[in-house]
Amino acid sequence: MLKEFKAFALKGNMVDLAIGIILGIAFGVVVQSLVKDILMPPIGLLLGRVDFSNWFIVLKEGTTPGPYFTIDQALKAGAVTMNIGLFINTVIGFLIVAFAVFMIVKALKRMEKEEAKAPAAVVKKCPYCFSTIDEHATRCPNCTSDLIIREMHAK
Repeated sequence: MLKEFKAFALKGNMVDLAIGIILGIAFGVVVQSLVKDILMPPIGLLLGRVDFSNWFIVLKEGTTPGPYFTIDQALKAGAVTMNIGLFINTVIGFLIVAFAVFMIVKALKRMEKEEAKAPAAVVKKCPYCFSTIDEHATRCPNCTSDLIIREMHAK
């Protein structure tokens, strides 16, 4: 059973999947930082100094009455909040990741199309068994006939 698990875990596609997950998590962290630290501050500034990370609605006050100026204050007081700004940040991060994945898939499909457009090998028929073979073949891989002798006699 241990050998089977080792063979399963070390298959090429499992290792590729693990690497993909690790890189995906790291990419997600970078995108979240991009949204939180780079994109949202100027957007908030343009919209009248709105701090999206602390844009929330108090649904129920906590043991300490409000007003609460940050989500942390509200949570420490035991308030129930709807964190709209954090949700917006998450949606923007998702859209960036989705767009990046879309662009990667599009590039991969373009490469596949270019490979498919590559010229196909030129073929000919074997004069003995009539199977399709490469035009440069000197011996038929199917019937093993020597094709050079046949071509010399034909000239």
